[in-house]
Amino acid sequence: MTDRMLIDKATEAMQNAYAPYSKFKVGAALECSDGTVFTGCNVENAAFRASICAEASAVAAAVTSGRREFKRIAITSEGTSYCFPCGVCRQMLNEFAPDLELLCARADGRYVSYPLTALLPMSFGSEHIVTFL
Repeated sequence: MTDRMLIDKATEAMQNAYAPYSKFKVGAALECSDGTVFTGCNVENAAFRASICAEASAVAAAVTSGRREFKRIAITSEGTSYCFPCGVCRQMLNEFAPDLELLCARADGRYVSYPLTALLPMSFGSEHIVTFL
């Protein structure tokens, strides 16, 4: 799948976003290592903490289907700036794919590509969890 095809899937998912409060619709398309793609969109709630980001929505769909190995994700919005994942989503993506490639797009179709490690330096992962017996 080309970058453009993945971004197009994210744009398609964005059309289903529920963003009555922020008016900031976001779509994501997450490509798994086996080539399958799961999409997500942001879903807002009047109780803001109950909202979910597009990236988290796509990860949840993939995990629900038994996928846990991700290759790259495309993220887009209707805005004029490139759409980057929030800090919480960066951490969620890091849980499964620290080497993930991010395609961050804007409404006109232009995009930039970054490794997740560039957007989440010195990340917190399972290796930092201390277990006590």
